[in-house]
Amino acid sequence: MTGDREPTLAARVEPNQPQARRSAAVLITLYIHLFPALHRTIFSFLFGSPEKQTRISTTMLVSLIACPSSLADANSVENPLNREPPIKELVREFITEASTAYDRNHSAFPHIDGETFRLRVDGGVRNVLELSIDTLRNDFSQHEVISALQCAGNRRHTMRTKVKEVDGIDWNDGAVCNCTWRGPLLADILAKANISMEGNVHVAFNCFQADCQDDTFYGSSIPLERCMDKSKQVILALEMNGRPLTINHGFPLRAVMPGIAGARWTKWLDHITVQCTESLNYYMQKDYKILPPCVETKQQALEYWPRVPAIQGLPINSIIAYPESNTTISPKELTAEGELEVCGYALPQADDGPVVKVEVSADGGKSWAEAEIVFPPNREWDTPEGKTKYKWAWAIWKYKLPQAKKITQETTIWSRATDAGGNTQDGTIPWNYRGVAYNAYGEATGLQIWDNRQKELVNGVGGLKL
Repeated sequence: MTGDREPTLAARVEPNQPQARRSAAVLITLYIHLFPALHRTIFSFLFGSPEKQTRISTTMLVSLIACPSSLADANSVENPLNREPPIKELVREFITEASTAYDRNHSAFPHIDGETFRLRVDGGVRNVLELSIDTLRNDFSQHEVISALQCAGNRRHTMRTKVKEVDGIDWNDGAVCNCTWRGPLLADILAKANISMEGNVHVAFNCFQADCQDDTFYGSSIPLERCMDKSKQVILALEMNGRPLTINHGFPLRAVMPGIAGARWTKWLDHITVQCTESLNYYMQKDYKILPPCVETKQQALEYWPRVPAIQGLPINSIIAYPESNTTISPKELTAEGELEVCGYALPQADDGPVVKVEVSADGGKSWAEAEIVFPPNREWDTPEGKTKYKWAWAIWKYKLPQAKKITQETTIWSRATDAGGNTQDGTIPWNYRGVAYNAYGEATGLQIWDNRQKELVNGVGGLKL
């Protein structure tokens, strides 16, 4: 549950690859797992020690050997890597493994040497800083935070199919992860820089390492007030789940902003500027905003981009991971009492966590039954320490739906979450042109219970055991 395991071979090797490449991938995987010490030694020699961060991950190595065109084709400014994991795989663990966590990119992966890398801090400061990775790690106190990272477009597919067409990547429910992040507090770094500005000040987070699809660099910003509030735990992450960041998750440095949409968590962060305006980057000014419903085209959006604030926090949310919509359930997947185990994740709204309750309905919302929050375990979220520790974490929940054999294709199962701030999903189905911040009820529909009198279906769905 700490993200230490590599993904299974099946997750990396496609069946239509040439046999020689599949065999090579199998051998590499066996070598990695049977001789980890030798593997680390060779990687240290070729790519630098783990402490100094390897330049390539094991997953990427196997992927390149098994299917060399896959990463190249999906890692360019024209076609950056954007992927989400199967939803059942995603909710198996409270802490999402790095190899499972979704990828969202607007550019190709940059090539960064951790030895020569420097983070520049400038703008409205008295002390301009040029900080190495060693300095960030050794000269500042290190802090750890558990936080969900969610793309603003998570669940866009549902908005598109339930309401009408939107503009954006067709994310299902998997553009989110829950990880442990570690690094220095941004407040400590800005204190060393000695802020010289007052008033409505912003902190911009930029990556000048690669051209993006819509701009020459990637940039975001949040208010200085939030950056200086240590209780908000804005950190510059060097580690993810106890290990150095991988290149696809921002090596060597990324911004981590609990309670803020993932679009602001700049990866490959190399430049922080204290300034009197929001970031003027494309992805701050002409993307990741909730446009009014009257905007239905790119041309109409041009008028409204300057009028609408950039997304910061995201609304409360929950989804049903199992059963998945439009699947057939075998009686073997029901309990002895004829119950169907329903499960999923829930996310608090902005800074209003943790999630304190998840409810399930199978009668159109006429009645709701409370689900069990499995993770965080043992109601830790309800303790004084847990309310802080899990403030920005997701919750994994499950519920045993009674009399499951009465389910028909017309049955719709809903989930709704409530957080410590009192926010509850209200079931409205919002729409906006970019398809962001969708948070209608979690839903599973179009289900069938396999009847013993029918011929057994070959592709039955397996239950999810938490």
